[in-house]
Amino acid sequence: MAMQNADVETLRRLVFGRATCRAYLPRPVPEDVIRSIVEVARGTASWCNTQPWDLVVTSGGSTDKFRDALMEQVRQHPGLDADFPFPDAYRGVYLDRRRRSGFQLYAALGIGREDKARRDSQSFENFRLFGAPHVAIVTVPGELGTYGAVDAGGFVSAFLLSAQAHGVATTPQAALAMQSGFIRRYFDMPEGRKVVCGISFGYADAQHPVNGYRTERAGVDDILHLV
Repeated sequence: MAMQNADVETLRRLVFGRATCRAYLPRPVPEDVIRSIVEVARGTASWCNTQPWDLVVTSGGSTDKFRDALMEQVRQHPGLDADFPFPDAYRGVYLDRRRRSGFQLYAALGIGREDKARRDSQSFENFRLFGAPHVAIVTVPGELGTYGAVDAGGFVSAFLLSAQAHGVATTPQAALAMQSGFIRRYFDMPEGRKVVCGISFGYADAQHPVNGYRTERAGVDDILHLV
């Protein structure tokens, strides 16, 4: 029982200790650490054990080249080119949560609610990969449809927690999927692969104010319905 409780506390510490990083140090993550992160994440469950996820991970110069190309792509072609539908709208509690998260971000950076230029600039940081030294592009086979993407979501969560356990900060980014076609062409991926998201990662700049706030989580009674 003591071991079981220790496991629960370790998992709780990893889950609630992790936060999305938005400013990184330039120091790269050693390859053996990257491999160890993925070694743990590959144990994720999947529908019929299909394990549909695939990763392209950049390092060093390959990250910089991709970052520069992606930023230029977004400047020239800012429209949505996603493999999976983005939300049509946010309503109710989902809108409230999204707004609170955004207000916390802007407050941490001293950006006023009416300062559209700085808000747009901060949003563009997604395509600069927040200065991270690495990015992982997560894809699935298109023919597996919705549940292939669901399985990939499980893998992403495992990757984030594994990285946290290794002392590596992460930024899961749906924003990168807005340029799915470009990303597929850039990395010469097979046409049938669908981009789920990107995960920028590296070592957090703990002194940067953007990494100093934490978003809220709904309570157990808000999401659990015992019948």
